[in-house]
Amino acid sequence: MKAMLAADPNFVMGRVLTNGLDLIGTGRTINLDPDFKAAINTMTDMAAKQDITERERQHAKAIQMWAEGDTTGACHVWEDILVAHPTDMLALKFAHDSYFYLGYQPHMRDSIARVLPYWKPTMPLYGYLFGMHSFGLVETSLFSEAEKVSRKGLDINPKDAWSTHSLAHVLEMMGRQDEGISFLSTTVRDWTTCGMLACHNFWHWAVYHIEKGEHTGAVDIFDSEVGERCKKSGAMLDIVDACSLLYRLELEGVNVGDRWNDVFETCRPHTDDHILAFNDVHILMSCLGAKKKDVAKEMMESIREFVKNGKGTNRDVTAEVGLPLCEAFEAYDSGDFARAVNLLNPLRYKVLSIGGSNAQRDVFNLFLINAALKSEDKMHHKLARCLLAERKCLKENAPMTDRLTERAMALHAD
Repeated sequence: MKAMLAADPNFVMGRVLTNGLDLIGTGRTINLDPDFKAAINTMTDMAAKQDITERERQHAKAIQMWAEGDTTGACHVWEDILVAHPTDMLALKFAHDSYFYLGYQPHMRDSIARVLPYWKPTMPLYGYLFGMHSFGLVETSLFSEAEKVSRKGLDINPKDAWSTHSLAHVLEMMGRQDEGISFLSTTVRDWTTCGMLACHNFWHWAVYHIEKGEHTGAVDIFDSEVGERCKKSGAMLDIVDACSLLYRLELEGVNVGDRWNDVFETCRPHTDDHILAFNDVHILMSCLGAKKKDVAKEMMESIREFVKNGKGTNRDVTAEVGLPLCEAFEAYDSGDFARAVNLLNPLRYKVLSIGGSNAQRDVFNLFLINAALKSEDKMHHKLARCLLAERKCLKENAPMTDRLTERAMALHAD
């Protein structure tokens, strides 16, 4: 990227690409990073002054809107580009990822479906359409079609880590844990070539083991891959994977020792970012897990300040869902399980708005069930049994659900 900008400092689309990738990575914000703010302003000024196409101007506008907090507005601009230019992979990918962050699952699916007829197999990047389309399909519970489409992507390119990732989601959501472990283990040399997604695919592998109660297998993957990759890259996707994996293990009663400490140190620079509520709650997990109560308190104050004085899509999501969700995790950590339930249960169908995948957000379902089981309120015990019945209907082959159900039945809720 640096070489590209050095070769042509006035190349507007080069700046769109570099700034856009920073935004989509959700690890930088113009509110806290003066260099990033300057980069966005430079791009915007260049786009205004240069004789560029309307399409290029729209691209620059979308990035500016995203940077300023209007994620939904940026998606509208990318969709306008795609109506006129359906083979614009940059607009397609940026919109796809943004819909993921917004929890707009049908949009994620349909944005790819709309442009498929315009692409030809001979076009560059053609095969990558299928991983993206498959992911939208699996997130809208069209599992059979999602599996078919992801396998088509892998037939075209076995090293397509996004198609690998989508198929991993299919196997997770359908309760096919053994197939998932076999699939990822036998193709590991293919998908680890994609550095940006490799950690996340290892996360999926570990989650299969947690579901099966094979905690040692999950811990081994954390130690050898997820934790190390998180520490090395500092990428936000790797950070949330590490936080989620340790938290799930703790919900299962596993003592993770001092593993939270390194994860917390990687999270520490991001406690005031507030780019996504999804990120915030995972970063808070690291503060609580590492027993950094003072930092957790400061972070909560920062979130409340953001809700009070911030603006944009994520500010609104944080006000309605992100803040009470974080408060629930605080309450759980302090032993007030009833408060945790009372904060999260009324919001559980709104948690989708913080983004992430169904598999990623499942940590909040597990959190609520565990809080209800630990609460002293008998009605919460009954709630846990209801939630577990619901969970079993969605995924019949679910050993973790069976283990939790045994705990719930042992409480003898009247």
